[in-house]
Amino acid sequence: MSVRVRAQFGKPRGSSPRQFAEVWTVTEKERDSAGIRAGMNSAARFSNAEKLVSLDVMTNSLITSRQNPRVKNAVRLRDRRHREKQGRILIDGARELSRAMAAGVALQEVFVCEPLCGGEACRRLLVLLPECRAEILHVTEPVFEKLAFGSRAEGVLGVAEMPRPTLDGLVLPEVPLVAVLECVEKPGNVGAVLRSADAAGVSALIVADGRTDLYNPNAIRASLGTIFFLPVCAATTAETFDWLRRHGLTMVALRVDGSVPYTRIDYRGPTAVVLGNEAEGLSDAWSADDVAAVRLPMCGVGDSLNVSAAAAVVFYEVLRQRG
Repeated sequence: MSVRVRAQFGKPRGSSPRQFAEVWTVTEKERDSAGIRAGMNSAARFSNAEKLVSLDVMTNSLITSRQNPRVKNAVRLRDRRHREKQGRILIDGARELSRAMAAGVALQEVFVCEPLCGGEACRRLLVLLPECRAEILHVTEPVFEKLAFGSRAEGVLGVAEMPRPTLDGLVLPEVPLVAVLECVEKPGNVGAVLRSADAAGVSALIVADGRTDLYNPNAIRASLGTIFFLPVCAATTAETFDWLRRHGLTMVALRVDGSVPYTRIDYRGPTAVVLGNEAEGLSDAWSADDVAAVRLPMCGVGDSLNVSAAAAVVFYEVLRQRG
């Protein structure tokens, strides 16, 4: 049976610091001859070695059963109720996991199916994985098929501690642009708005009275992991409205019946752009006198754009005005 180890290179002990690492697949005999006992995340150090400094066991097992308890617990995280119960989230995809790691998200487990890890992003991730503290669990293709969802199976899927950001924890720049999504139902739309928000330099995104949660796996996937770098939180509509007023943001609500074209608004000051539910639009809370109702031009038979497309249009108008 083979095992995967992390080989750390540098100069002999007592000399300069370690320099780089590689991941090897070795036999149990080779591993044990290096002084590493089976099943332990320990290291064997060689005081007389010219190059090899340490070997660290990464894993010594392959999960082959789709009924494995670790696999079943991870699959349950597709459901919002279980995400809340376990306090954990699923992160599917190499770019998404890489960005989560770079943002300091606390990964707990990473499931790896090496036959599916053919892309460059996945290969780079495999080199970085030993640096995180997550347990690395190798699985067969049938097992990974149960874990993953959608058609973009990249061979890596992580389980992480659920971030729990709050409104009071949001830190804004001097002239912020805040995006608000009220009652949006589709996690793919939340993720797509996050991706546009990241690209256009939005300062923060608030999900108000969300009908899907921020860390739905599809929202994370649609955001391409940008959710882990953009300040985000969930709150009620009333809490969000009060917070925007207290922070002195000009509120601009995108409505089908808006009285002002979106390009006529001055976005150069602190601004919040508010977008509503895919079918119902915004609630009456955003009809207050201190909220500007704007519209996008619609030249065809349709009366509205997808929420993510509408958000991108307005975000880039703000970016254009701010130079």
